[in-house]
Amino acid sequence: MSGTHGDYHAPAVTEVRQTVVTDGSGNATFNWPPGTFSAPPVVTVALQGAAGFRSHTITANTAASTTVNVLGAPVVSLLGIQILAASIPAPGITVHAHAKAP
Repeated sequence: MSGTHGDYHAPAVTEVRQTVVTDGSGNATFNWPPGTFSAPPVVTVALQGAAGFRSHTITANTAASTTVNVLGAPVVSLLGIQILAASIPAPGITVHAHAKAP
């Protein structure tokens, strides 16, 4: 009985990193290079520091693009207690995305 031998080479993982600044509605759209992904990628998002509280949501994700919406809420002091004001769209926030093929 003869054995088989050889080297296994794992397929290359497709990854893309981009940085976008949110528009007036708090949206950041990442347009992936054509043909990079055959299915919606797995996306990790980070927001660059800014005053106040920030939150983000991925609102659309396809093989061609990903849209992230960022909301901001200023911290308001009321009778010496700090509370968060209502969240509103956060324009001008730098958003970093790391997309990886599923």
